[in-house]
Amino acid sequence: MARADLALRDDLARDGSLFQGYHPRMEALHQRHATRLAALIDAHGWPGRSRVGEEGARAAWLVLQHAIGNPPLMRRGLTLLQGGVKEGEVSPLEVAMLEDRIRIFEGRAQRYGTQFDWDEHGRLSPLPIEDAAGVDVRRRAIGLGPLAQELRRRRGAGRRGRGRGRGRERERERPPADWAARQCDMERWLRQVGWRD
Repeated sequence: MARADLALRDDLARDGSLFQGYHPRMEALHQRHATRLAALIDAHGWPGRSRVGEEGARAAWLVLQHAIGNPPLMRRGLTLLQGGVKEGEVSPLEVAMLEDRIRIFEGRAQRYGTQFDWDEHGRLSPLPIEDAAGVDVRRRAIGLGPLAQELRRRRGAGRRGRGRGRGRERERERPPADWAARQCDMERWLRQVGWRD
């Protein structure tokens, strides 16, 4: 599932359509994978490191992180992952990234500064952060460098046209042509799938 997700992402990034909202092909793939992951969790519990190895556990996390159209699964997964950190089954970084994503979708500020998007000035920026003065302490605790360093890296990668993840060249992601319309579309989608009331 993780390989299929990344392959589709690469395909859509190459033609630039990945960056024009939530692509219907990506959304359909994420929904199929969320359904399958939920069934696996129901049958076997969370696929942690001791059960499926490091690569399998990372793949399960990726599928969960991309299950954005299924708020109940992502929330349930966060609870399972939080318990898995204590047992060494899950990376604290993965928990932080999932928690940040959920908080942003729910309309709350993130804690670790892992979620970025275009701002109204056309710059890639971290989404709102709770206790911004303490973010680097929290980031350090989970193995991340300072937020300012991550911001420089992300903005630099965008200018060079290199994507994050697999290190392949891809179409450069550009800010939305109409930032306000994109925000409205996102808010509508968040309400439609159940992230917000």
